[in-house]
Amino acid sequence: MNAPSILKPTAPSATSAPTSPATTPSASVTSASASEREELVKDIYDQAYDAWQPNRVDIFRQYGLTVVLGKRDGYEFEDLETGRRIINMHINGGVFNLGHCNPEVRRALVDGSERYDAGNHYFPSEVKMRFVERLLALSPDSMRYVNVNTGGGESIDSAIKFARHATGRRRVVTVHGCFHGATGFAMQAGPQDQAAFFNSTGSPDDFSQVDYDDLNQLEDVLRRNDTAAVLIESLPATAGFPLPHDSYFKDAVELAHRYGALYIADEVQTGLMRSGTMWCSVGYGAEPDMIVTGKGLSGGYYPMSAVIMNDRSAQWLKDDGFAQTTSFSSSELGCYVATTVLDITSRESTVQNVHMLTDLFKTRLADIQSRHRFLTGVRQRGVIMGLELAHPQGSTALMAALYRNGVWAMRANFDQHVLQFKAGLLMDAPTANRVLDALDAALPQAAGLVGVED
Repeated sequence: MNAPSILKPTAPSATSAPTSPATTPSASVTSASASEREELVKDIYDQAYDAWQPNRVDIFRQYGLTVVLGKRDGYEFEDLETGRRIINMHINGGVFNLGHCNPEVRRALVDGSERYDAGNHYFPSEVKMRFVERLLALSPDSMRYVNVNTGGGESIDSAIKFARHATGRRRVVTVHGCFHGATGFAMQAGPQDQAAFFNSTGSPDDFSQVDYDDLNQLEDVLRRNDTAAVLIESLPATAGFPLPHDSYFKDAVELAHRYGALYIADEVQTGLMRSGTMWCSVGYGAEPDMIVTGKGLSGGYYPMSAVIMNDRSAQWLKDDGFAQTTSFSSSELGCYVATTVLDITSRESTVQNVHMLTDLFKTRLADIQSRHRFLTGVRQRGVIMGLELAHPQGSTALMAALYRNGVWAMRANFDQHVLQFKAGLLMDAPTANRVLDALDAALPQAAGLVGVED
């Protein structure tokens, strides 16, 4: 390692304190010595530095975060270097909504690959239509069409184009703190420093940003009468999941329509039951013109995203259905896998499990907060949570302490006093309680790392 680790403990030994179930070494690496595991991980990171991500590798090594995922299942993965089992409370922003290597999704991938490949992106098919119908059945009644893509950024780009065609306008209004993806329009709609880094800042005539949960600022821009779409990430993840007032999304849709604009709900991270309802903004009472979904739609296996559209926003489909198509649009194998994902996500047993987890985390987090001054607040909507901490960089310290206690979670990069805390839809109560026990132990450790009292 190039720097002392603040995140990675040493591998467990016979003289170590007893490990919790979350940190028990798994059989696949315990046969290798600690030095062999360390050398393997070092080789992987050396290769990554040479041919993949030199700057990222430097940063990971600086913080001792040289993680390589070994065997994984459910909501746990093996830290290849130490052999520990780590509970995943990051879940790649919802990619692993249904867990790592979900057996039902895996069977769909394997079975589907014996019948389907990508198919032809120009022609419809039974498996494509089955996916589209399933997605529309889980969306507001006003939704009529689905455009299927791969990544979330691609679908955000698409939604922006669709709004511009439908309205004949160009301006897109977004909010500070939202991240919509790293592709072209999606990047321009998000953090301006990221777009500037790639010399790709959008024109001020094309993109405007206002504060989240501020309808007055939104209306000030809309009064120009040149806005094609209002685009809002329902609960901005990289801002730490701030919670809006109850009528915010409904009022924002009404304002957009009053001034001739469309409303795009970015549900790439907050959709698919994560908020306790299928679509977060709809759960708040809104009816968007377009809903963008992704991440969890993949089941963790096959990259899929989609734009769900009402009649007005889908005008381009009636004017020129060949105006947009891509090689892997509506991949038949992807549609087969994603249909299984939707079936699992919408089951009554899944919905009840989400409600159980919501209540469990709410109750225990309130108790934990009452005993730890370092935890100053909890933001929660379903299994989407942000933990507010009593230090500007408190989330980095809590990341470190949680990892030592067998849990991986990610800070909110745009507001680093908040830690993103994200449970999967199918997590069971014992695993959730292990997470909360780890948090209880980690909070005083994190406070000590930044020199504040707990």
